[in-house]
Formats: sequence, C-alpha cells, structure tokens
Amino acid sequence: MSIANQTVTPEHQFEPSPKREQNVAQAAPLLFRLENVHMSRWHTKARVIMGSATFFDAFDALSLAFVLPVLIGLWKITPGQVGLLIASGYLGQVVGALFFGWLAERIGRVRSAGITIGLMSIMSIGCALAGNFNMLFLARFIQGIGVGGEVPVAATYINELSQAKGRGRFFLLYELIFPIGLLGAAQAGAFVVPRFGWEYMFLIGGLPGLLICLLVFRLPESPRWLIGRGRYAEAERIIASVEASSRGRHLDPATQPDACAARTAELARTLQNKRKGSWKELFSPVYKRRTFVVWALWASAYFVANGINNWLPSLYKTVYHLPLQEALHMASLSNVLSTCAVVCCALLIDRTGRRRWAIGSFILAGLLLVGLVTLGTDSATHVMILGSAAYAVMGTTTVMLYLYTPEIYPTRIRAIGTGLATSWLRAASATAPALVGVVLAKDGINTVFLMFAGMTVVGLVAALGMIETTNRSLEEISP
Repeated sequence: MSIANQTVTPEHQFEPSPKREQNVAQAAPLLFRLENVHMSRWHTKARVIMGSATFFDAFDALSLAFVLPVLIGLWKITPGQVGLLIASGYLGQVVGALFFGWLAERIGRVRSAGITIGLMSIMSIGCALAGNFNMLFLARFIQGIGVGGEVPVAATYINELSQAKGRGRFFLLYELIFPIGLLGAAQAGAFVVPRFGWEYMFLIGGLPGLLICLLVFRLPESPRWLIGRGRYAEAERIIASVEASSRGRHLDPATQPDACAARTAELARTLQNKRKGSWKELFSPVYKRRTFVVWALWASAYFVANGINNWLPSLYKTVYHLPLQEALHMASLSNVLSTCAVVCCALLIDRTGRRRWAIGSFILAGLLLVGLVTLGTDSATHVMILGSAAYAVMGTTTVMLYLYTPEIYPTRIRAIGTGLATSWLRAASATAPALVGVVLAKDGINTVFLMFAGMTVVGLVAALGMIETTNRSLEEISP
C-alpha cells in the first residue's frame, strides 16, 4: 500500500512551518522504508492472524441461517420473524461499523480489532444459551456490533500493510478468508445442526474466537497509523522488524542511493500537502462522489448477496419442503461456488481492474436472476443452480469492495470512511431479509428473485461511477 495515506491523522497533523517540516522529515524516510521492502513472513503472520479473526467473523455472520430451519419449527417462528431475526445481527453491525471505524482512528487498528473479536465471540456463546426468540434477537444484535466492527478495521489494517504493486492480489487473498468462513459455516451447519443440535453451531463460532482475540492483541500496530499520530519511534521499531524479516528491497540504498533519495523526496512533497483528517472530508469536493458511489455499491451488492445467502436454507426447508439435511447441504453449495469465484477474482483483479470487475459481476448476476425467474422458481434445482451462481458472482464484488474502499481514501480518514461505507452493507443486509419475509408471504418466491434482479441494476449504475485504482499508489489515488 502506499505511503501517501499513512501520514495524516486527526490530531497529529503536520503543523505549520518548522514543526511541519520536522514531521515530514521524520515521516518520509519511514514510509519509504516500509514501502521499499518485499513481502515477507512478517506480512504473512499478520495476514494469517487477522485472517483467522475474519474467518470467525464470517462464520458468526452466517451461523444463524443454518440454525433457522430448526428454530422455525421449534419456536414456531413466522416468515416475518425470520426476517427480523436475520436483520437483528445486521442492525448491530451498522452500530459496530460506525463506532469501531471511529475508534480505530483514535486508539489504533489492532486494539479496536481485538475488542470487536472478543465481543463477537462472547456473544456467540450467548446465542447458544438463548432459550427463546427475544433472547436470541438481543444476543444476535449485540454480537453484530462486534462482527460489524471487525471486518472494516481488519481490512484497513491489512490494506495499510500492503504495497502499490500487486496490492489487489495480496489483499484479496487475505479477504478470501471471509468466503472461506462462510463456507465453513455452511459445511459445519449441514453436519452439526442435524446431528448435535443448533446450540453447537454458535459454540463452534464463539470458543475459538477467544483464543484468536489474544493473538490479535499481540500483533504490531499499523506503522502507517503510528506515523500519522506522530509516534515515530514506535513506527521505526516495527519497520525495522519488517526489514529484518524481508530478504530484499525494491531499491537498494547501498547501490541506488539517488533513486532512494528521489523517492523519499517525492514522499516528502506528498506529505507537505497533507491536511488534518475529519469525517466531513468524506463529503468534500474530492471525495464526495467516491463516497456516494461506494455507498451504493455496498448497499446493492450486499442486498443481493446476503439476502440470498441468509434465506436459502429456510427457503429449501419451508418453500420447497426438503428434509433438513438435504436443505442444508443444498444451501451450502452457494458458498462452495462463492469461494471458487473469489479465488478467481483474487488472481485476476489486478489484470481486469476493480471497475470492470464490478460492472461485469452486476451484469452477470442480474442475468442469472432474470434467467431463474424466466425458467421458473417452482423448482428447487433451478434455485440451487441459478440462485447459487448469482450469489457466487455477486460475492466476488462484496469481497472486492473491502479492497477498493480503503484505496479511495487517505489514511487520515481511511478507517472511518471504510466503516461508514460498510454500515451500508449492514443496513442493506438487515433490510433484504426482512423484505424477503414480507414479499414471500404476500407475493411469493418469484417476486423475491425479481427484487434481487432489480437491485443489480442499481449496483451497475453505481459501478459505472467508480474510479480505477489498480496498480496506482495510494498517494496518487487519494490526495
């Protein structure tokens, strides 16, 4: 990732004259060193530990979908209540995304991520102990606060460790852990729930998270965040450990001193133009259009993806009257396809570009959903093939947005910008299941998939307004 964004943070801005120049003189060489090293074991360790947290974030987010087919009969839950129960977690995620996006700018990426993981893990255990609809609704809402905060903060942290060249592949191979977490939840749900009971699904999601929480707290803080706060000595120690772990440099200071000096000077010039960050800057002339475009992308992509994914197990059981085990296995297919699609996205995103990928995925998902309605939604097989394929295609864009959103903002507003953007995914993910419950009861399954197809049009219009960020340094993308 580039050096540019890392420099400015809310309260430690580069102040006027001698003080400002002194800060720039300290920051630019550190940022050059951080950007100059090759990827190493240090980066891999951070990606694995934070990725483990993201795995259980995804697991916890989807676990309810594979529990509901049992609870619908056990607690006599109506379609409207199903929608509300699914929505409860996402409503909590709105709160978590906004609050922890703000907190990460103030206390750091690592501490904020650790708190979110502890919260979602404890409340997953709370879900297992819930004995009725109201208690589960409350537990899922509180758990959602942790789930909603973890992913944008973790995405910001990993984004700030990566570099301009190959950033898409590096980041999306990390983000691949999210669909793998969804896949893990689907496979665990299909096996565990029929054999051991619904409570064990939540325990599997909660207990390992407590250990991961401790590991995350031991990770080094983002050097870019530290530099932005003026904590240069701490940043230097971390960057030294990165250099010690890396076997190579893009530019060798011993043999290419002039090139190194030129790059450091270029960074210094960039830092001289940096301003103090504020959430209001999201709506400034430079970032206003980016903000509204990315909000629409998050809302439309996740309305479709999470609306389909959270309802499929219950649809197979209640609409198509499949046996529990068969319904859960069929629902898990969508997450298998999604994981394969995200692997393809990670390998190709730096070649195709973010904008073209998003445009293509909205078009293809829309065509698949229209094809499903045309062929007829009276067949569970049609839904399994075309509905799951549409979800898988849309799933690539939902993951890609975690790469794209931090890219379009500078470090000073990156966490709050990403957190605010992801709050739209939570709002859409809460709205979609609730609407499915209402539409399903009133108009039937055909209208449900037509609604999803219509939302892909909204996403396509938003995707046309994206800027391309592929292989551009963050300094260049975000002034």
